[in-house]
Amino acid sequence: MLAEPDPLLCRALASDLKDAGFTSDALRAAWGAVADTAIARGLRGPADRQLGARADPLAVLGRLLVLGMPQPAASVCLALPRTGPDGLARLGLVRREGDVVRPRAIIRPQAYADDRGSGQWWIASDLDEAALGGPLPEDHVLGVGGASLSLAGLQLPTPVARGLDVGTGCGIQALRARRDVAEVVATDVSEAALRFTRLNALLNDVSGIRTRRGSLFEPVAGERFDRIVSNPPFVITPRVAGVPAYEYRDGGMQGDDLVAAFVGGVGAHLEPGGVAQLLGNWESRDGATGLDRVRAWVEASAVPLDAWIVEREALDPLSYAELWIRDGGTVPGTPAFAALVDAWLDDFAARGVTEVGFGYVLLRRPVAGDPTLARYERIPQALDPRTALGSHYADALAAHDRLVRLDDDGLAAAVLVVASDVTEARHHLPGVESPSVLELRQGAGFARTVPVDPGLAALVGASDGDLPVGVLVDAIASLLEVDADELRSELLPAVRELLFTGFLRFGD
Repeated sequence: MLAEPDPLLCRALASDLKDAGFTSDALRAAWGAVADTAIARGLRGPADRQLGARADPLAVLGRLLVLGMPQPAASVCLALPRTGPDGLARLGLVRREGDVVRPRAIIRPQAYADDRGSGQWWIASDLDEAALGGPLPEDHVLGVGGASLSLAGLQLPTPVARGLDVGTGCGIQALRARRDVAEVVATDVSEAALRFTRLNALLNDVSGIRTRRGSLFEPVAGERFDRIVSNPPFVITPRVAGVPAYEYRDGGMQGDDLVAAFVGGVGAHLEPGGVAQLLGNWESRDGATGLDRVRAWVEASAVPLDAWIVEREALDPLSYAELWIRDGGTVPGTPAFAALVDAWLDDFAARGVTEVGFGYVLLRRPVAGDPTLARYERIPQALDPRTALGSHYADALAAHDRLVRLDDDGLAAAVLVVASDVTEARHHLPGVESPSVLELRQGAGFARTVPVDPGLAALVGASDGDLPVGVLVDAIASLLEVDADELRSELLPAVRELLFTGFLRFGD
């Protein structure tokens, strides 16, 4: 297990890494974009080949700490003059065997950007399957992957006092939360994960993160928070002998019970107005869709909750099984792989599972009164991986809260502006002057495409922060030669939707 991190050694290592220029951009420049992509797919050969005979600090640290390859002790001494091989060994990151330093963990630079600016963390975690040369151990502490980056980008950028990171793993969500949350409690069932979290906090000079060991909400019984975030071990895993139970992805429950337990229990730990955000899987069973089942979990919560659930993708049972068996390092085409597929399919069949959804969950405890937001939707389109959705979420919630207080007369009196990322597309049949299809397209947020009729297109196009909605509706009704009251009743619900989804914004 990783040693308890020493603050002085962590500070020395951070200084050495900074002096060596150990950044994601520098490493990508050193071994190229193709090799960088290969690393994400568990292939380290292309990067090592590109480094060639280079023995400068960046190359040595790239091999040792990113690729997980042994390096000469003399080279490590030069690359890390303050820390040296012995300091790395005391931190539990390497072991020294004479003149050779062998990695026991990896440290990878991770760039980030949000409303407060951009920067970079160094994130330590256990050796991956490429470095191990085989399947992962069940107590593996995962580094930063696509899911964890997605959740980090989803976190609301609004400042609050107290936060909770459930199932912290290497601590990436706690680090991200601390940019907007004054104090964060990070929990995990794994002591190794908590040590990595403490190490990464020290390595990146981030204070205000406290760790506690335990499952779900056990370590914070009776406590409430302004913000809760979780990338829980939500992967659906058969509960039979021979199937590895990886701590970083398997919560030890059947099916999607862990996500259901989180949704059912989180409300009691939210302050009024507090928000919980997590990733999750949910099963479609015997005609009940996954989103319908999530809705039932929310409605069964003892604490009433606002809910915005976004399903990003859905997989059939076979594809889901293959995805997560490969994730554990078992090689496709082998008898072991086939046996695990059978175990997964038997497990799904026993519950009548036809599909497994994956997506984003946002839950909020109302400040007062009953919940006003119940939105369950599928948004499968690809998004720019650089898009941080946290600001979009915050804007949508603020728009929703304002719209709840506005009746139709109030909305008609509002002045609106079109978001700067919105464009209009017109599709014409050959030889026909009038368009047959009008669409509004969003460049930011969830990159939605919305079909609109001429009246709504005209209203959006005229929303430049000058005239109120009601005045614009009257003018458009006159232009289209339709009844103004009927047009208003048709357009105002659509305007509410465009305000929530970010196509339109309040002008004041």
